[in-house]
Amino acid sequence: MRCHCHSQQPFEYCCNPYLQGVSPAPTPLTLMRSRYTAFVLGLGDYLLQSWHPETRGVLTVDELAQTGRDTDWLDLTIVFARGMPVDEEGAVEFKVRYRENNRVVTLHERSRFVQEQGRWMYHSGQLNPPKIGANQSCPCDSGKKYKQCCAKL
Repeated sequence: MRCHCHSQQPFEYCCNPYLQGVSPAPTPLTLMRSRYTAFVLGLGDYLLQSWHPETRGVLTVDELAQTGRDTDWLDLTIVFARGMPVDEEGAVEFKVRYRENNRVVTLHERSRFVQEQGRWMYHSGQLNPPKIGANQSCPCDSGKKYKQCCAKL
């Protein structure tokens, strides 16, 4: 079975090891993909554990699990990602499509991730982030212009 995160990889080798606690997600991108998969599967424990305590507020495992189960998740598209295992901070911009009340909704977010004690955690996000100009530096920190880098994805 292909992974729910739309990576085209088998689930057992993609997100499953992170969801099962076999190993922590090594980058913000892998954490983002595994969190999307956790929403699809209604894995509230994983979602709460991978959310930074500073910003998760009073969310509960049950609320997160129910949100996942009550949503018809359609797909995940990564716009850009930055952050490597040695970094302390990273970001992932993504779009998620889901069905709600018989209509398709797109959630567009630029998420901030922080690494503490060897574990990446979702910290916060900016909904509907401003567009990146084609001639601006790419937010993935490649040093290239956006149009020559992540805009091609």
